[in-house]
Amino acid sequence: MGNPVLERIKYITAVVLYGTIGMFLRYVSLPSEIAAMFRGIIGSAFIFAFLKIRKRRFDRAAIRSNLGWLVLGGAALGLNWIFLFAAYVQTTVAIASLCNYMAPVIVILLSPLVLGEKPDLRKMPCVAAAILGIILVSGVWNGSVGNPSGIVMGLLAAACFVLIVICNRKIRGVDALEKAAIQLALSAVTILPYVLVRNIGTALKVDLRSVIVVVILGLVHTGFAYCLYFSGMSTLPVSAVAILGYLEPVVSVLCSVLFLHEALGIAGWIGAVLILGAAILSETMRPASKKEDFARGKDPPGI
Repeated sequence: MGNPVLERIKYITAVVLYGTIGMFLRYVSLPSEIAAMFRGIIGSAFIFAFLKIRKRRFDRAAIRSNLGWLVLGGAALGLNWIFLFAAYVQTTVAIASLCNYMAPVIVILLSPLVLGEKPDLRKMPCVAAAILGIILVSGVWNGSVGNPSGIVMGLLAAACFVLIVICNRKIRGVDALEKAAIQLALSAVTILPYVLVRNIGTALKVDLRSVIVVVILGLVHTGFAYCLYFSGMSTLPVSAVAILGYLEPVVSVLCSVLFLHEALGIAGWIGAVLILGAAILSETMRPASKKEDFARGKDPPGI
């Protein structure tokens, strides 16, 4: 059993790092899909090296038995990054992050159909609050929506995140960090065709700052952060894992407003509170056994 304070620090550090990804992407001049692909390549290489140094062998039998879900989850991760990174470019970091965090609401709506879970009517007010929140954040309510394509990209990212959650709930017997390494590598494979189609024949302007930031995103915000995340999560109380994970969109919003000076407005702040409040409240309503299953198999919020 590790030091509880140290494990909590590890977990919070990882979540905060995820929350700054959108801000760092503002300093990358490369196309967002290229940044996403190299994040997957560098991040997976870091975790594979970490597991090798720790002399941890992959359970090949478990991987083979879950291969279909691993591949589908890796593809969904790649698509999530394509849409989310595009959203960061096309709208504010705050709005992109909040759109992506509609995923818990989508999970509530789809769980009875996809996972066979009994509908929980207590969570319907949470769904309504989150939908109202995204309307306020987007500006649709008063016709002042800035860039609709950025909002659409953020919501598509959320839909892909839901697919990741569904796939990973189906996976059994694969270590969390091993699963992350495999799916990160598969995400890069998924993104590669899109990168080729979008950029073939295009003269890319590669500058040193962009290269450094992309390497940092791969090493620090992905590989290192994943290791911290799963290490801290393994010993923390389930309630702490569930609630502290929502620091990620809070950090994203604060980075957007404080460091990038992207305006959110009063309605946007109200919408942000509604979305995050609905997500957190719906998590507290989860039955204890299912909450533990979810938290222990939870993917990093900034996945």
